Amino acid sequence: MSGETTVRLAAATTTDASSLPLPHEPVAPDQVVAGSPTTGHAVLDEIAGDASAGDASVGDASVGEAIAGEAASGRTVGVWEMSVGAMRDVEADEIFVVLAGDATVAFEQPALDPIELRPGSVVRLTAGMQTTWTVRETLRKIYIAP
Repeated sequence: MSGETTVRLAAATTTDASSLPLPHEPVAPDQVVAGSPTTGHAVLDEIAGDASAGDASVGDASVGEAIAGEAASGRTVGVWEMSVGAMRDVEADEIFVVLAGDATVAFEQPALDPIELRPGSVVRLTAGMQTTWTVRETLRKIYIAP
């Protein structure tokens, strides 16, 4: 992904995902539904898909058992942000937590009820879902994806 920032999480340190600078790029014209939305993205950490659960690490220390158990399939932890506007997207498999903002996600395929996003919302998306994101206040989320 062009414009992507990578921040490697070190053991026993913190990263403020709510204020991490994210360089933005315009959304591709064929995805724009309304306005002039931009998106920014930073990878905070990656767990290699070939690591065994016992060898998974972040920085110099072992990660918690819950994440280490997923290491065999590989995981990426990151921060994503979208400015005000609306865009279409085809989703990846992920779980995310909204840190800031206000938005609606409408599901075109499969046809599901729209969801409202605000700080604290926890959402699971599956690969291939076709969605429309309408952001009323810049949306920032932290995600875990394979």
